[in-house]
Amino acid sequence: MGISIRVLFSLVCWLSMFTSFCFAEKGQTWPGHVEGETFLLATEVEGHELARMVYAEGRRTEPGPAVNPSNMKIAQVRDPQEVSDSSEPWEDEAEEIDSISDPLEPMNRAFFQFNDKLYFWVLKPVATGYSKVVPQFGRVCIRNFFSNLVMPVRAVSCLLQGKFESLGIELVRFVVNTSAGFLGFQDVAKQALDFPVQDEDLGQVFAFYGIGPGFYIDLPFLGPYSFRDAVGWGGGLFINPLNYVVDFWPNVGVRTYDIVNNTSLRIGDYEAMKEAALDPYVSMRDAYYQYRLNLIEK
Repeated sequence: MGISIRVLFSLVCWLSMFTSFCFAEKGQTWPGHVEGETFLLATEVEGHELARMVYAEGRRTEPGPAVNPSNMKIAQVRDPQEVSDSSEPWEDEAEEIDSISDPLEPMNRAFFQFNDKLYFWVLKPVATGYSKVVPQFGRVCIRNFFSNLVMPVRAVSCLLQGKFESLGIELVRFVVNTSAGFLGFQDVAKQALDFPVQDEDLGQVFAFYGIGPGFYIDLPFLGPYSFRDAVGWGGGLFINPLNYVVDFWPNVGVRTYDIVNNTSLRIGDYEAMKEAALDPYVSMRDAYYQYRLNLIEK
């Protein structure tokens, strides 16, 4: 190729700088800079992928250690407000991106592709047609109904973590929404009492008692999970009352309808993630793990 690795790397750095909303004053030097090290500005989700792509391109186009990964640092951007307010917006040393172990990556990538095709070929067309028939207000009501049904999973999870205030909120929500909310189709507890859904599950319970996430798995039809959260999801099936009042195949139909209904309210989110990602699989994995970490820290 006609373009050298140095020019390619400079372009990536500038693109990363603009997309991360970063700026530096003229003549400013980076703290901790050592001659021979390469700095790359990136967000937490995309930084390691940018570095990996540039290094791979360098190895492919120019023989020899044009860019040494051991000398590459990723300066992660925390928050635009922090950058403007802090006198030292850049870390002195590179900070490793917190990511989940992925020893089953080849298999997970295959399942990711399967779920991707399932979404675009089946789920999205069905959800799009469904959204044209059922108005958004009706779809939100149906989502509220199913959310009200799985209250026992959230309540038990709150109890096992000692979150008694959250447990009380869930119990009040169930009573109010089941009665005044017409069996849960209306979220009266949130509208009138400002009692939001307590987003708790058994995966968070395991984390509360010090059980690590294990490894990452991307399950067909179900999507991304850590091993800990997958076990928690399985445990939640025994708490969900729907599994005791509905036979297997009708239960599968009800859950499928719930998935279609929820998808109809989120069309476009997955597409936006794929368009913005260098590697959609890695972005999905890291986004899922960061999302779970945020839930556990609350």
